[in-house]
Amino acid sequence: MKSKDLIITKNPKSLFAESIRSIRTNLAFASLDKDVRVILNTSPEAGDGKSFVTANLAIAYAQEGKKVLLVDADLRRGRQHEIFEVMNVTSGGYSNLMLNFRDNIPFEDYIFPTKDKNIDLLPTGPMPPNPVELLGSDNNKKLLEKLKKKYDLVILDCAPIIGLSDALILATMSDINLITVSAKKTKMENLERTKKLFDQAGIKISGVIFNKAQVSGNGYYSYYYSNDYYGYGNKK
Repeated sequence: MKSKDLIITKNPKSLFAESIRSIRTNLAFASLDKDVRVILNTSPEAGDGKSFVTANLAIAYAQEGKKVLLVDADLRRGRQHEIFEVMNVTSGGYSNLMLNFRDNIPFEDYIFPTKDKNIDLLPTGPMPPNPVELLGSDNNKKLLEKLKKKYDLVILDCAPIIGLSDALILATMSDINLITVSAKKTKMENLERTKKLFDQAGIKISGVIFNKAQVSGNGYYSYYYSNDYYGYGNKK
């Protein structure tokens, strides 16, 4: 049984699934002149739907034939293991892999296959007492470089950005940075604050995804835009 969050596999002909595939395609067109190996998704606050969007986008790339690693980098409230129904064991996961990283480390002790073809999951592992220091460590930088050689694409589901610096640290190591917001929840000042935080760090935002935007009489939708591309889809 597929998770209710994985609409792209549960209902592949839905408008939402088409929209996610369109975003994948348009991201490729927008980055023709660069080798995209790491994509990051975050949100201003919790509850904006970033994990839902990240999971479906990861599967879209896997369905294209890419070997994908989805990293649950939200070390505080990660839920990708729930979405993909994978055990988040205390001896494995992202936090332990960063802490114990070495050149010959056995990745199979930390990274787990999912039921979906071409996609592996690196769950959070236990929450460390120092997430920021761990994410910014040399171990993590070396780890991401190693993972980029092992997978065609690494996708990072990061903690919300307001009040935390986790996502900004990881954004310096990614090629595409996406922001997910909720049209029914996110305040404009928080979106502007998010943009300001990225600007102050000298990091470009590649695009914004709006969840739960209501279209007249047709329920709730998601809407995605950047300077170069856009997409929209049903959010059930």
